[in-house]
Amino acid sequence: MTTFPLSPRVLKGAIVGLDKFNPAASVIVFQYNPDSMTRKLKARTSGGGDSADRTEALRLIGPPEETITTSVEIDATDQLERNEAVTLSSGLNPTLAALEVLLYPKSAHVIKNWALAEAGNLEIVPIEAPLTLFVWGPQRVLPVRITSFSITEEAFDTMLNPTRAKVDLTMQVLSYYDLKASNPGFSLFAAYQIVKEIMATTNTFSDAHRTGAPLKIV
Repeated sequence: MTTFPLSPRVLKGAIVGLDKFNPAASVIVFQYNPDSMTRKLKARTSGGGDSADRTEALRLIGPPEETITTSVEIDATDQLERNEAVTLSSGLNPTLAALEVLLYPKSAHVIKNWALAEAGNLEIVPIEAPLTLFVWGPQRVLPVRITSFSITEEAFDTMLNPTRAKVDLTMQVLSYYDLKASNPGFSLFAAYQIVKEIMATTNTFSDAHRTGAPLKIV
């Protein structure tokens, strides 16, 4: 990151877990923003294909399925130079743990369900994870499900705590097609789509004349 005084201040990306029981452990701000991000969109359609009703080929049943993959690098060098107590004792383990627990059911709920099972309760409701948000600037705050990630620990201190690591993240975007209307992610995704539609319209006004073809839809 440059320290040149006239360089623009760059916002930090983050992953935020909306966990009311443990809010402090659910905010992971990227130490360094990823250099690249891959987004894969797959249309949700009701028609198409050889055996489908061809009158339904253009019908959309919901927003596209979107998958985001990116790599996040974290390094404890600066914190170690400042002799930060947590980093000196644990390295990057707290940061990695904050990511990992987003995929774990809460241990209190696990113990509760185990006790119910031991008591003969035959219907155990699966534990619901907290809503996770991928924050990438003010125009992209997306509800996501972290489907997988791999951690490459690249350096260690004398206690074998990791001091440098790379995390490869894969996230599935959750839309209003996936969430209940009462879920905050429902409204967040709807707002994201509205912003996208406004930007698409702006692009059409500025670029349509360059095609050299009429774009009037009858």
